[in-house]
Amino acid sequence: MVERVLTLEGLNCAHCASKIERKTNDIVGVDNATMDFISKKLKVQIETENNSDEIITEIKTMVNKMEPDVKVLENEDLNAHNHTHDHNHSHDHSHNHGHTHEHGKPEKNEIFKIAISAILFLIPILFKLSGTKEFIFFFLSYIIVGGEILIRAIKNISRGQVFDENFLMAVATIGAFAIGQYPEGVAVMLFYQVGELFQGFAVDNSRKSIKALLDIRPDYANLISKDEITKVDPKDVHVGSHIIVKPGEKIPLDGVIIEGISMVDTSNITGENVPRSVREGDMVLSGFVNNDGLLKIEVTKEFGESTVSKILNLVENASSKKAATENFITVFARYYTPVVVISALVIALIPPLLFGLSLSDWVYRALIFLVISCPCALVISIPLGFFGGIGGASKSGILIKGGNYLEALNQVDTIVMDKTGTLTKGVFKVTDVKPMEGYTEDDLLKYAAYGEAFSNHPIGKSILKAYGNEIDKSIIENYKEVSGKGIEAEVNGDKIVVGNSKFLEERGIAVKKTNAFGTIVHVGINKQYVGYITISDEIKEGASDTIKELKKLGIRETIMLSGDNSIVANEVSKTLGIDTVYGELLPQDKVNILEKIMLEKSTRGKVAFVGDGVNDAPVLARADVGIAMGGLGSDAAIEASDIVIMTDELKKIVTGIKISKRTKRIVTQNIVVALGVKFIVLIMGAFGVATMWEAVFADVGVSIIAILNSMRALKVEE
Repeated sequence: MVERVLTLEGLNCAHCASKIERKTNDIVGVDNATMDFISKKLKVQIETENNSDEIITEIKTMVNKMEPDVKVLENEDLNAHNHTHDHNHSHDHSHNHGHTHEHGKPEKNEIFKIAISAILFLIPILFKLSGTKEFIFFFLSYIIVGGEILIRAIKNISRGQVFDENFLMAVATIGAFAIGQYPEGVAVMLFYQVGELFQGFAVDNSRKSIKALLDIRPDYANLISKDEITKVDPKDVHVGSHIIVKPGEKIPLDGVIIEGISMVDTSNITGENVPRSVREGDMVLSGFVNNDGLLKIEVTKEFGESTVSKILNLVENASSKKAATENFITVFARYYTPVVVISALVIALIPPLLFGLSLSDWVYRALIFLVISCPCALVISIPLGFFGGIGGASKSGILIKGGNYLEALNQVDTIVMDKTGTLTKGVFKVTDVKPMEGYTEDDLLKYAAYGEAFSNHPIGKSILKAYGNEIDKSIIENYKEVSGKGIEAEVNGDKIVVGNSKFLEERGIAVKKTNAFGTIVHVGINKQYVGYITISDEIKEGASDTIKELKKLGIRETIMLSGDNSIVANEVSKTLGIDTVYGELLPQDKVNILEKIMLEKSTRGKVAFVGDGVNDAPVLARADVGIAMGGLGSDAAIEASDIVIMTDELKKIVTGIKISKRTKRIVTQNIVVALGVKFIVLIMGAFGVATMWEAVFADVGVSIIAILNSMRALKVEE
């Protein structure tokens, strides 16, 4: 499988974009194609690399047939094109792309044409002209504002594009002239072009807003080479290089501070407005803004692997995973226009032919159907709403990998959470050391520390920290770690066992029962029980409030999974107000429990799993919605999860659900308003109550309202 990305410069028609996507998917050898109207990118998954060039050529030919003035560019072509694009910009936009939906920056002459047409339109009305004079003024006005649409309609018919808005507008307005409704024929075309102009501004502004919201890519890096500082492209800086970041500059690449102290603004990445203090030895991420001090940084990741690149890739690729609502609208749009056009034909012909009613009256009613038959309001505003929601979430430090996950988050009614690192800080500390008679606290800590010498687990690290002395690893032999249970090793010939009570009992060591609160690590030496160590993990601030907030948002059940003993797990769940708790779980048990929860869930509701990302990849992948906490540093988390929360804050789950609910609300409003208004005007038109003015409003006016409404999804949720 190979992926090729094409940029369709000058494609500003959402309906045309969905047609291009559909036709690309029909090409033999294409596994999947997704067209993102916002970024104008067509992503094509091709089954084999051998014929990928032929398929790309076929796509270019198909696009050229549908949209002759659209430039299809691949990455290398795009870079070359960008150098000349600014010089040609005014020629690439507005009215010369073979369709009316030029929602790009309109040219001045487009406005000039509308103004001249409007003046010619008003003259016969103001001076009460009639007969030939009236017709001439209206005809000139019509040709100036609509001539181009007529030419496009003829060209498109020759390419087999009949149900195209150019054709529909041409038929509707020529029909109006044919039945003597000159003022309405001109007025409809005039109002339509004015509406398109405003629609152009609305889409252009929305694109700019989304671009500005995600404008976190650094432009340059100050590279230190041979005691000189050179301004270079961040892509040209490699791991191990040293860079300087001056006050007010963006940190261009991930790295470790090797010199300097400063306050950094992390809001671009984490959504947090409070500046963070950093100094030598601290890790900093690309996209942070250096506020005051001068920082010298050693680069730890190439630009392509840096935080900024990961974020932008996730957000840019989000549009390829479409929400169910988007897919429904795409299918709906394919059938809606032909159905309305056929209805128009029936209305125009059946009543006059069968019942002898006035032909001009019923043709007029049919023309209203034609004007209303483009589903543009839905085709533009629905993806725009979802993309706005994803963009707004990323600004809050929540990365959502697709419209489908944003929509699914709205349907979540059960949230399953891992305890350590999610509900608790995951910072373990030895709080109690209880040796058996004949042993000291130092003896117990020493045996435990030697047992945990090679462990990477936070519990093992906390024991090593509490012991505080150097470990002579050369005297440790036959080290064996059993995941989720414990460790056994030989130290200077003594057999040490460190782990939970079950682990020691399996090895014939009788364990003393305890009700201590915390994680209990039991220690045995040469089949002899020597005591236990209590390790506590602090509950995260605001965890309890987050659980309450989730309940208010309609979460039916909260569940906690933990590898800790049941006493600790129950204590934590009681403190936080969690409904159900499962303790003493091994990593593989978590997947089994989640499977069981998903089988028992309500038919409509979805299950989300929240984990710290590193050890939870299988569970994150299995859940309906996998949410990784603070997981940006973990490739496993990014790969397995659907949503990445870039900080360790639980409250971001609440923010994410609120964004999801608001986006869904906006999208639903657009569907109800667009279809509702169109349906009402269609009924009114069929009964002869509506005029073509209302029809144009139902088409263009509703599109503008829907686009402006979609922009509310960009608002960053606090």
